[in-house]
Amino acid sequence: MAFITAKVLYISLFILIIHTIETLAYAVRLSGARVGMIAAALSLFNLMVIVSRMANMLQQPFTGSLVDKAPDGNALGFIEDQFRVIIGASTLGTLLGIILLPTFIALFSRAIIQLSKQGGSVPSLIKLLLTPQYIKRGLHLMHIPKRSYLKGVSFTRIPKRLFFINMVVTAVYTIGVLSALYASLLVPDRSNTAVMASGMINGIATILLAVFVDPKISVMADDVIHKRGDYSRLKSVSLMMITSRLLGTLLAQLLFIPGAYYIGWFTKFLV
Repeated sequence: MAFITAKVLYISLFILIIHTIETLAYAVRLSGARVGMIAAALSLFNLMVIVSRMANMLQQPFTGSLVDKAPDGNALGFIEDQFRVIIGASTLGTLLGIILLPTFIALFSRAIIQLSKQGGSVPSLIKLLLTPQYIKRGLHLMHIPKRSYLKGVSFTRIPKRLFFINMVVTAVYTIGVLSALYASLLVPDRSNTAVMASGMINGIATILLAVFVDPKISVMADDVIHKRGDYSRLKSVSLMMITSRLLGTLLAQLLFIPGAYYIGWFTKFLV
């Protein structure tokens, strides 16, 4: 277990937090539909997405340093083991987000209302939420999910195509940087090209999410507010998306090495 170093654990913790935040972002639309303030909810949703994307960018140099420190004798096997631990952290982060989902739906519902009262000022909202009064109130809202939370949830009408698209895109996003770094070991003569390809891969994954996934969930939330849809269906679809996200992190374990070889092959056309 020599491959599990302190740096690997720090990076894994960082990845866990990132995927927890991205999973909890699904709770924002549910909260917005719940309180009838979807525009303010989307503002908070976009803030969470930006924070998670920025955090993902910040961890990339630290993950890259693992490749630089890999032993010469067995670099590929050593790095593969380390990166699989990091991918596993994304699964644990998604699971943690699922556990915290009911709690954060309640918290976000109140945060959205306060954001409206603060005139849309996020700094004022953060300042208010960090007061002892609101921290104490937030702790009282924390609870473990119960079976009753699934009341009214039905998976018979879920868009299966959306489910698989979200699963695949999540897998690609999870391994984008890791596969590119691993590819740099496979093709050392094109290592810089392989590493820089990670930005293109994550960019494509983000575009796919913005084109195929996010608009559909947003429209469903809007329909709930305008009485054209019911909250239980939005809740069902949101839980489905979270489930597909969890499966996407597991699929990432399977696609990690093939993705690295594909990136290594693709770099031949970039030099």
